[in-house]
Amino acid sequence: MSPISRLLAASALAALVPAIPALAQTTSESAVPAAAQSLTIERVFASPSLSGSVPRGVKLSPDGRWLTLLRNRPDDRERFDLWGFDRSTGQWTMLVDSLKLGSGRELSEAEKMQRERLRIGDLKGIVTYEWAADSKAILVPLDGDLYLARLDGPVQRLSDTPEDELNPALSPKGGYVSFVRGRRLWTGTVGGTASAVTPEEASETVSWGEAEFVAQEEMSRITGYWWAPDDSRIAVQRFDEAKVAVVTRAAIGAEGTKTYAQRYPLAGTPNAEVALFVQKPDGTGRVEVDLGPDKDIYLARVDWAPDAKTLYVQRQNRAQTRLDMLAVDPATGKSRVLFTETAAEGHWIDLSNSYRFLKDGSLVWWSQRDGFGHLWHFRQGKWRQLTKGEWVVTGLVGVDQEAGKVFFTGTKDDVRAHQVYALDLKAPGKIARLTDPGFHHSAGMDKSGKSLLITRSALNQPPQVYLADQSGKRIAWVEENKLDASHPYAPYLASHRPTEFGTIKASDGTVLHWNMITPPLEPGKRYPVFFSHYSGPSTQEVLKAWMNPLAQAVVDKGYIWFEIDNRGSDNRGVDFAKQLYRAMGGVEVEDQLAGAQFLKTLPYVAADKIATYGWSYGGYMTLKMLQANPGVYAAGIAGAPVTKWELYDTHYTERYMGDPGPDMKGPDAAAYDKANAMADAAKISDPLLLIHGMADDNVVFEHSSALISRLQANAVPFEMMLYPGFTHRVGGPKVGKHMWEAIFAFLERNGVKP
Repeated sequence: MSPISRLLAASALAALVPAIPALAQTTSESAVPAAAQSLTIERVFASPSLSGSVPRGVKLSPDGRWLTLLRNRPDDRERFDLWGFDRSTGQWTMLVDSLKLGSGRELSEAEKMQRERLRIGDLKGIVTYEWAADSKAILVPLDGDLYLARLDGPVQRLSDTPEDELNPALSPKGGYVSFVRGRRLWTGTVGGTASAVTPEEASETVSWGEAEFVAQEEMSRITGYWWAPDDSRIAVQRFDEAKVAVVTRAAIGAEGTKTYAQRYPLAGTPNAEVALFVQKPDGTGRVEVDLGPDKDIYLARVDWAPDAKTLYVQRQNRAQTRLDMLAVDPATGKSRVLFTETAAEGHWIDLSNSYRFLKDGSLVWWSQRDGFGHLWHFRQGKWRQLTKGEWVVTGLVGVDQEAGKVFFTGTKDDVRAHQVYALDLKAPGKIARLTDPGFHHSAGMDKSGKSLLITRSALNQPPQVYLADQSGKRIAWVEENKLDASHPYAPYLASHRPTEFGTIKASDGTVLHWNMITPPLEPGKRYPVFFSHYSGPSTQEVLKAWMNPLAQAVVDKGYIWFEIDNRGSDNRGVDFAKQLYRAMGGVEVEDQLAGAQFLKTLPYVAADKIATYGWSYGGYMTLKMLQANPGVYAAGIAGAPVTKWELYDTHYTERYMGDPGPDMKGPDAAAYDKANAMADAAKISDPLLLIHGMADDNVVFEHSSALISRLQANAVPFEMMLYPGFTHRVGGPKVGKHMWEAIFAFLERNGVKP
């Protein structure tokens, strides 16, 4: 048993109970007031966060002495520093102060965009870190450069260059540090000099060691290189974007405009050409992996076998209806198909990180092959189903290979409150729930599968993080985040309103879940509704979890908050999801209408004051809802909406909508025409507010500019609020306040007010 395995055994973890005191934070908040205090929009976006301290990146050092995490500052909710708890002294220490160490220089465009892909573009300071194998130092990327924080000495700066070091990593055995700079992969000994270990390319469209745009944005794959467990080799991706469409993206700022010739694979157009190589750490011995004769594929996932003798590659076809698991000889690059996943009729392959290669050569694998996302065991060419039923496994958490136990999260007890479960790999029939059904959970686990790191929240409890043993018993709080008098949310507890849940039926009889928060209801009074939605695939909004306090601020203004998960949303199985196949903007609009019609039957709802709001796919839905059902909604707010699906990227759009072909002449072009929000733009007769960040690189501003032109050409009145310099996320202490106050001013001008 390794040192970390010994540490994480339950007996050792028990010693942590008295050893992890809460890390005190001072706040400007007072104790709970005697009278209810309304929550303002301004306070929602101010610091400290109303959700309290929610740590990021919780890790144990390899030797088990330190528990480390990233913690945001009380006076700046978006800036994170590195903290560590030393078990030997029982003390918390700020290991790296991002303000003192950082240069504050502007990040490169490449790193900014990579952070956008991770949805952390608004964060400052330290956003990631990695322990050295000897537990004596931590690799810390900060402001585009790399630092080595030694626990017994000063912080050492490893790089000081005009270019950013992207995707930095320490090799598994600790022998090397690696990163991407100037479109090449670099390696070097820790603290030593690094050198480029991939070829210098003449074309600027070629990159080594990075993930292409769609891999980052849509496939949850940020890196483009993978170390072997024994440091002997690196698998490295090379991609060429020469054939990818160029979108001239204008990042319109307050005091000027920068234009970027961004390679953006529009639906129906060529993707980047991707290749995979295996080489030694110094770049020698490079061989190309055989990915098959079809070059128009997606490199979905890359993993090493625990013994480093096999490289496993997941290859997805362009239509996303087939996924091949390739077993690759790293010495020669030769590959063979280990197994194939095929999508159900009228559905697609959902990529997942819920799989684990085991030391005995077998694999625990997540699949939707029986119509629901479940775990399977693949061994010696044969499959055995581990979980089954009309519910889904939402994530594989970990595997204790010594004990033969598998840990996962799922919806077995309640689709609205995910729990952590365990089963015996040899006898999987009995599934044990390890968590409190009164909370919604997510979880992580150490590599040995000996302990759980669980995050939970409830409707009246902000997120909490704790260490647990294999039975789910809490061993120690990492962040209790207790909602007591010192908590930032305490002044607003007296006005906090409960969330109500219910169901209605879609036109085909499908049960749909909704939630609602109302102000204190007065007899005979009717209230306006703020009808929030996202509606797109791969998301679930209705959960028994802590909600963004913004919802309570909306209710404190006198509105009813309402959401419904329509057909096509996540965690209800293949048949529920696939109703969006080649038909976006159809059943979602119908199901949201059913929600509005339900609201109109309630005696306390002002039927003529239902406003609909959504962002991104939700913004698209606002447009489609106003077009399809004029007069039903009193007003609509469309934030960063997709208006023409052929302007969105290949991997996301083609997964659901098929191939529009170049110039909309492909086999599924008619489906795109029907789904788009442009053809019926002139049918919008209800008040509309359009919002967009003018530097958006995800839903590019052209989506809104095309709609603006169409509305103006048809003399359709509307309002708009544009944000120079902002990307797909518009927010911050001042701008967030400005945007939401603009939304409510718009509603009030159009009579949608309490």
